[in-house]
Amino acid sequence: MKIVVDTYAWIEIFIGSKKGQKARDHIEKATEVYTPDTVLAEIARKYLREGSNQDDIKDRLRTIMEASDITPIDMEVALEAAGCYMLLTDEAKKQGLKAPSLFDAIVLASARLLEGKVLTGDEHLKGLPEILWMG
Repeated sequence: MKIVVDTYAWIEIFIGSKKGQKARDHIEKATEVYTPDTVLAEIARKYLREGSNQDDIKDRLRTIMEASDITPIDMEVALEAAGCYMLLTDEAKKQGLKAPSLFDAIVLASARLLEGKVLTGDEHLKGLPEILWMG
C-alpha cells in the first residue's frame, strides 16, 4: 500500500506516542511512503514556534526525507488540491469544525493522485475513503 504521511502523523512519531507507534507500523508495512513538501514547512514552523533550535529541526526534517519520498506541488497537485480544499471546507462546515488548511487539501490531493492513503489523525480528513485513521 502507498501511504502519504501528513504533519499530524510525523508529529506523533516524533513525540513517541501510541499514535506515533501506530504510524510507524503503517510506514514500515507500506510499499511506498510519501510526504508532501508542504509538510516539511509545517514541521519546521511548529518546532521553531516551540523554540527548537535549527539543528534539531533539521534532524527531524532529515528523518522525514530519509523515511519517505518528498512530493512537490506541481500543476496537477495544485488543481487537485483546489478541489480537495472545497470538499474539506464543505465537510468542515457540516461538522462544525474550523476551516481546514490548504495544507490538508495538498496532502489529500497528493494521496489521490498517487492512489494511496493518507496516514493522519486530523479531524478534517476523518472518514474520507483515502484515510488511514490513527485516532
